[in-house]
Amino acid sequence: MLSKVLSLGFKGIDGFGVTVEVDVAGGLPSFNIVGLPDTNIKESRDRVLSAIKNSGFELPSKKIVVNLAPAEIKKTGTHYDLPIAVGIILALDGNRICGNVDISKIGFVGELALDGSIKPVIGILPMLISMKEQSLFDMVIIPEQNAREAMLSEVNFLTAKNLNDVFLFLKGDMTLSSSLTSVDSPAVKKESVDFSDVKGQPYAKRAMEIAAAGFHNIIMIGPPGSGKSMLAKRLHTIMPPMTKSEILETTKIYSVSGHSLKGLVTERPFREPHHTISDVALIGGGTNPKPGEISLSHNGVLFLDEFSEFSRTAIEAMREPLETHKITVSRVKDTITYPANFLLVASSNPCPCGYFGHPVKKCSCTPLQIKKYRSKISGPILDRIDIHIDVLPVKFSDWSKDFKSESSVDIYKRVCRAISIQMERFDGQVRFNSMMTPKEIKKYCAVNNDVLSMLEKIMDRMGYSARSLDKIMKVARTIADLAGEKDIKKENVIEAIHYRILDKSIVFDSSY
Repeated sequence: MLSKVLSLGFKGIDGFGVTVEVDVAGGLPSFNIVGLPDTNIKESRDRVLSAIKNSGFELPSKKIVVNLAPAEIKKTGTHYDLPIAVGIILALDGNRICGNVDISKIGFVGELALDGSIKPVIGILPMLISMKEQSLFDMVIIPEQNAREAMLSEVNFLTAKNLNDVFLFLKGDMTLSSSLTSVDSPAVKKESVDFSDVKGQPYAKRAMEIAAAGFHNIIMIGPPGSGKSMLAKRLHTIMPPMTKSEILETTKIYSVSGHSLKGLVTERPFREPHHTISDVALIGGGTNPKPGEISLSHNGVLFLDEFSEFSRTAIEAMREPLETHKITVSRVKDTITYPANFLLVASSNPCPCGYFGHPVKKCSCTPLQIKKYRSKISGPILDRIDIHIDVLPVKFSDWSKDFKSESSVDIYKRVCRAISIQMERFDGQVRFNSMMTPKEIKKYCAVNNDVLSMLEKIMDRMGYSARSLDKIMKVARTIADLAGEKDIKKENVIEAIHYRILDKSIVFDSSY
């Protein structure tokens, strides 16, 4: 007998509908799954058969064929266990089991344990969102542990603990319900770090404030112990709260990665991969492509400490994501695109020993070693980073002061005011100044002839690219927004130019 059960699948962070067709017929006992199943789906054979048997259903020795349609799309994930099990039981005795429930309007998603209990799965949010957008079916039955994640999709779903509960519901002998009635409001998180902890460094703090207000990528160059990591790890404390659309998109990424089973991603991600990370782990990919660190940092911060110690291929792989805010992972039979709109915060020593340019300690590196060290960060990468700053050692007078410097709360208020100006400017279409298109730069970053003449001279002297000038104007626009200025002033542009120190020629002086 043939049965059809509806389910869902996902590719990247987008979902699609799947029809699980099951044919149970006479012949030599066998169990085959077709329709481009991945290895973890092929392994579901033993899970499904054990779950059916241990749930009290009779399973005669027959030939079972399962087709996952559409067959041209590769399927991956363990969430097909439940619809396959339901399809097998319905194929054996569907008329007696279904009762008055219309099985053609219900979808099933869940992984089965050997005892028949239903376990949580990854990718639930993008699948349910696709169910709503494409109007695939009226209701879906999912694992209990995925309920919090499912609430954000705003679809009609029910939760079940085990396979028996599902069939009691189909018979009409049991009522299933969602275990949550609303999305819990995120608790106010008390930050354990604060910008007031940072001694001195007013120039660096100002740069971090501008970076947060305009979502500008930033790189810090300085000797060990100057406070680069300390500054970077406090950036998230002054960033604006996430919007609902940002929460939704970020949670979808974490959902397909298996990170969000405990709830929604309501705070901006802060990812801090080690410099030994592989290229695939950073940008995404693998046999079954998964999001990398740059996608897990979407709408948040990607902090790359010891930037020059990362492999050159890993650094260069970020060229396109820094420009397009997405990453495309291509394989022989498939191509998947993940969003990657992250704020890059990089820090690096000025040389291998760390003391090139130090006011007291002498650098032990040769000019060739310094050049080789700095060449890890290519010109095209620096061109895509808006703010470059030197972080000098903290003076004793600053370190010994008793009074606290400006707190994260004070900086956060200014950042939020600047963000509100940008929201009004772009009418909700573009959130941050760093994302302005050339047409928008021309419209919102207009300056007088005096400033244009200054920029022309600086471009000729420094060899700035057109992209570098765009970056300068975007940063100048953010500086003006922080000051509440409608027009960009000359001093705003001059300050933005000061945040491009790595565009200057490096002179290797043997006296260091």
